[in-house]
Amino acid sequence: MNKSNVKILRLSTVIDKTGLSRSTIYDWINPKSPRYDPTFPKQRRLGLQSVGWIEAEIDEWILQRTRAIE
Repeated sequence: MNKSNVKILRLSTVIDKTGLSRSTIYDWINPKSPRYDPTFPKQRRLGLQSVGWIEAEIDEWILQRTRAIE
């Protein structure tokens, strides 16, 4: 991943790209949740009250899930 091409996605865009709900995403990233998914990309803190995900990591996760289904 070229650092100059890194794009940060906010939650609404991650929801659109993955088709997952907000609650599912937060369950999957919470290690204390029984639905925790360690393969889901980690969120990155952008500020005091904002987070985002690296687009390339979300895209790769989607590809891996697609390959696992095939």
